[in-house]
Amino acid sequence: MITLVKDTIDNDDIDRLIDWLKTYPRLTKGSVTLELERKYADWLGTEYSVFCNSGSSANLLMLSAIIEKYKSKKVVVPSVAWATDLAPVMQLGLKPLLCDCNMDDLSVDLKHLEEIFKTESPDALLLVSVLGLVPEMGEITRLCEEYNVILLEDTCESMGSEYRDKKLGTFGLMSSFSTFFGHHISTIEGGFVCTDDEELYELLVSLRSHGWARESSVETQFKLQQEWDVTDFDSLYTFYYPGYNVRSTDLQAYIGLTQVDKLNDWGNKRESNFDMYQQLIRNDYWKPKYDLNNFTSNFAYPVIHPRRRSIVKKLQENNIETRPMVCGSMGTQPFYVKKYGRLELPNVTEVDKYGFYVPNHPKLTRDEISIIVHTINKEIHNG
Repeated sequence: MITLVKDTIDNDDIDRLIDWLKTYPRLTKGSVTLELERKYADWLGTEYSVFCNSGSSANLLMLSAIIEKYKSKKVVVPSVAWATDLAPVMQLGLKPLLCDCNMDDLSVDLKHLEEIFKTESPDALLLVSVLGLVPEMGEITRLCEEYNVILLEDTCESMGSEYRDKKLGTFGLMSSFSTFFGHHISTIEGGFVCTDDEELYELLVSLRSHGWARESSVETQFKLQQEWDVTDFDSLYTFYYPGYNVRSTDLQAYIGLTQVDKLNDWGNKRESNFDMYQQLIRNDYWKPKYDLNNFTSNFAYPVIHPRRRSIVKKLQENNIETRPMVCGSMGTQPFYVKKYGRLELPNVTEVDKYGFYVPNHPKLTRDEISIIVHTINKEIHNG
């Protein structure tokens, strides 16, 4: 089987973890989590990162933070996204505004995005960089600034991708990342929210842990206690925000410490694999556009073709793992349709109908890519 992903946690990582466990350390969130947060923020190039239990929870924290700080009510969500980009918008009582995708990099269609900005005056855009492909960040940030829209980045599939030598996840007010088993690095389960805003960082840390201020800075704790007339003793169980418990553990953070060290090398391998796919796949119907000024830490290689059903069948017969294109169209997912009705958008409808993706990970061999490419090409041209 040529699988979509291979475990990034190797035997050396497990042995190192076992040696650490033999010291009988604290396993719940503690000092190792803080060490990982600092290390990841330094790698990304942000002031702060907040480690939590999943990339989905990272999205939940970002959206909760803009409700608390900015009283946000409307959020633009890409029509090509993951379920937990849209779900927390609905769960938190925000109004979701679905934006069609473009057919270059599958992120938001800029014309449709500006139309939504003009007609709906949203508070925020939750931008998704699909499968590590790089959106047109210059124009997206310009539009957000022009229409006073908060930019949030879901970078869960794009860890390490760069637009003009600047990492995705450093353009918005906040960004989310996933460290689930199948993603660029793994802490088994986990995720990050990253930001340069100190006030938001303090808010995120509180929202992550019930809404209390125990993990906030001394200055923030003092300020809140003064504002709400709370004693030191009562502050232990005083909750300033409607928070969650979406913490991760020091055990997972310990795994993450060495995973971050591997990110640059693994990103280079992903881009090299992506380049090989681009050169060898003979798909005249559609291929992703690739700007040589950018860096594509590709999560999986996307294919869109009307012969999807027969191509996927051949891939499966040849023991090559494949999946639909992310969630397809968010406007046709049952949980959206039940509340808002079915929403068809032209580009995402085509992606939903004809799109799928095939493996790309650092352990994928060139021979395996050749087998995948041969299977696709043969079915496109001789099927």
